[in-house]
Amino acid sequence: MALSSTSALTAERAPGSGVTAVLGPTNTGKTHLAIERMLGHSSGIIGLPLRLLAREVFNKIADRAGPEAVALITGEEKIKRKNPRYWVSTVEAMPRDLDVSFLAVDEVQIAADLERGHVFTDRLLNRRGRDETLLLGAATMRPMIERLLPAASIVTRPRLSQLEFAGDRKITRQPRRTAIVAFSADEVYAIAELIRRQHGGAAVVLGSLSPRTRNAQVAMFQNGDVDYLVATDAIGMGLNLDVDHVAFASDRKFDGYQFRRLNPSEFAQIAGRAGRATRNGTFGTTGRCAPFEVELVNALQNHTFDSVKVLQWRNSKQDFSSLAALQVSLALSPPHEALTRAPSAED
Repeated sequence: MALSSTSALTAERAPGSGVTAVLGPTNTGKTHLAIERMLGHSSGIIGLPLRLLAREVFNKIADRAGPEAVALITGEEKIKRKNPRYWVSTVEAMPRDLDVSFLAVDEVQIAADLERGHVFTDRLLNRRGRDETLLLGAATMRPMIERLLPAASIVTRPRLSQLEFAGDRKITRQPRRTAIVAFSADEVYAIAELIRRQHGGAAVVLGSLSPRTRNAQVAMFQNGDVDYLVATDAIGMGLNLDVDHVAFASDRKFDGYQFRRLNPSEFAQIAGRAGRATRNGTFGTTGRCAPFEVELVNALQNHTFDSVKVLQWRNSKQDFSSLAALQVSLALSPPHEALTRAPSAED
């Protein structure tokens, strides 16, 4: 969405003018706040980090405003209406040409991610609603927002429930309403099969599943048809699941470049899915996951993490007049020292 000339001038004078950053740990009601704010405007768009979450938010808005009032755009699903007031999309799929009253971007800390970060950085810096813009994310983003968008208003929200460490348990001895997290499809399916043999049922959530299958698996868990969910870290991105306990079956994942251990804030995003609203949640380890050290447990329970140091950036004004011109435009250096040029991407 291009800014009007007046808006562009305002943005140049005071980066972040008209922007509110709502920051805090998981289960603080940030996404719920964005939905409520958007429904109070004549039009709006919300960009979300996950296809499953986009579908969940789309359903909520359709229930409130009517199915014809809202459209869904992700890399997999497109539900277009004739004249929608509201648009729900993944951050990558946010339509560029919409002029809307309200705009929100969720989980803005992903701007530091090597693979997807430059897209979130672009939305954070350049996408605005006419009347209101919300940036939602972890408190670790506060220094970055203060540096890049000094005129933005920052609101910090506390977690609504407590998160406690429950130690290590065998996979077959996990409590009901548990989400078990692993980082490969083989491991997810192996754990799900073990639970099915012991307890009769488990839902599976993987990014590689079709939208219909993935949505059906989440619904099966949410409806109480099964008491166990086995998933990748996709569940860490804001899904509102009825989970009481999160068990890590692994602490290492492939991030697109290397296999590495999750950092504390990544652990927190996933562990924080336990407990909803004012109901407390627990987290722990299982399977082959090494025991958590005391420092990590304290960080997860108290929501204390190192701030984001740098955001990934790629020039979004690319010159397609020739291959050489495109290469030059992609090689431009970031305009701010808080930004670093993103690695080459598949696109």
